[in-house]
Amino acid sequence: MITFPIAKINLGLNVVEKRADGYHNLETVFYPVNIQDALEVYEMDEAFPSPYDCDLKVTNIHIDGDEQRNLVVRAYQLLKQDFPTLPRLHAHLYKGIPTQAGMGGGSSDCGYMITLLNEMFHLGLSEAQMIGYAARLGADCAFFIQSQPAYAEGIGEILTPIDLNLKGWYIAIVRPAIPVSTKEAFSLITPHHPEKNCRDIVMQPVETWHNELTNDFEQSVFALHPEIGAIKQRLYDLGAVYAAMTGSGSSLYGLFRKPIDLSGFNQEGTYKTIIPLD
Repeated sequence: MITFPIAKINLGLNVVEKRADGYHNLETVFYPVNIQDALEVYEMDEAFPSPYDCDLKVTNIHIDGDEQRNLVVRAYQLLKQDFPTLPRLHAHLYKGIPTQAGMGGGSSDCGYMITLLNEMFHLGLSEAQMIGYAARLGADCAFFIQSQPAYAEGIGEILTPIDLNLKGWYIAIVRPAIPVSTKEAFSLITPHHPEKNCRDIVMQPVETWHNELTNDFEQSVFALHPEIGAIKQRLYDLGAVYAAMTGSGSSLYGLFRKPIDLSGFNQEGTYKTIIPLD
């Protein structure tokens, strides 16, 4: 069986308080974007000599680290604890969503793996149950069970659907080849509640977002990497009605009324695309 995990952007991202457990409470709006990975899963032959119950191969974009720590495998392992009859599996993950970009690629793979296993092996899980499993694996993972616009609180796992439709807009994504340390970015933020909640701002016309919809990570990330801030300004120079960083970076996006030419963003290793929003 094959499924196609998609990306997300953050429409506003405010760090509102530090928690006793060391994490931070956030307020943000998640919006799905049709940039895709491909995740294929099939049963492993009983005679196949793999030491793993879920044998994962990642292609197209290199991901550092042990593939057995990938969220796809961890999703399988979590469900197998409660459904021990799940068979051994081969999984092939073709990465199309840029990594370390603030676009939720790993979290999406996790959420889609849970829904795929539920369908493929008739586990009978409700959406609420799948969201519960996903939230145990990562703050953003729960969003990708439904992949519908949502207002997120807590560490990103408390989701409230919102009636937001950006169909007709074009989104340009530019991710420079600049690593951003999320830990360092958080360390430079002073938590605070914004004057106006991002959930309310995004229900206004996009033309009003420029002066109100903020990502708290931009100040610290742009200070550490001015070239990332310069990309945001370049998107405005090209005619973006709204532009911002998504997540803790390093991707930036711009919302446009019509397609634009991104050939100016030609630094080595830069990911760039422009697509219509559904």
